[in-house]
Amino acid sequence: MTWKRLGAIVLSAFVLFALGTYLAGERTEVVVLRTYDGEGAPQETKMWVVDYQGAPFVRIGRPGRGWGERAKANPNVELVRAGATTPRRAVLVGEPETLHAVAEAFAAKYGWVDWWYGVVVRKNPETLRLDPRQ
Repeated sequence: MTWKRLGAIVLSAFVLFALGTYLAGERTEVVVLRTYDGEGAPQETKMWVVDYQGAPFVRIGRPGRGWGERAKANPNVELVRAGATTPRRAVLVGEPETLHAVAEAFAAKYGWVDWWYGVVVRKNPETLRLDPRQ
């Protein structure tokens, strides 16, 4: 077997695994969180959500950029779920018991893909509770 052929096999396996991971992640519930940038322009991001104690929770996989920073700078967000849009207020969660329970809920709902995203994507994740906005 040549190095070129071996490289093609490895690359193909990686692409198929990445595609499988993506499709598995999309198979379970995916919502849209609408955040707003500094000028007030809306930005939509697809993500996973779990419910715990009657509230929806989402996780910022890599704090310091993107939608998570917009939500922390302007916590007035909108959750698009099952075709309905609801105004929400993103609240950063710090209580260890809640963080643990929410992590368990994500693992139960999204299975091995949640574990894999934790290995590949998440670095010091942060959890947001999406409270109703008045």
